Amino acid sequence: MKPNALLLAACCCVPAAAVQAADPAKGGELVVEAQCESCHDDRYGGGDGSQIYLRKDRRVNSLTQLATQVSVCNSQLNTGWFPEDEAHVAAYLNQRYYKFK
Repeated sequence: MKPNALLLAACCCVPAAAVQAADPAKGGELVVEAQCESCHDDRYGGGDGSQIYLRKDRRVNSLTQLATQVSVCNSQLNTGWFPEDEAHVAAYLNQRYYKFK
């Protein structure tokens, strides 16, 4: 990860409370539109991009870290998501994979 992207994400990260109030269904639509899992297919190397969320050595271990990672992906991939979109995506990923409270 580029240091500038990490700094940007730390400054612009969506608060965990915003993620908890967001719409996971809208987040799921955004994930499909941005083709997130196809990028993860390439990065994970196993052919199933969703497995990146379930691996034992995952980077994300809290709702705050999840929101930060979504912000980093948004920044690096230039998806054009607004902060509320990032919150929707984080809510979707949390509901589907992470289950943070």
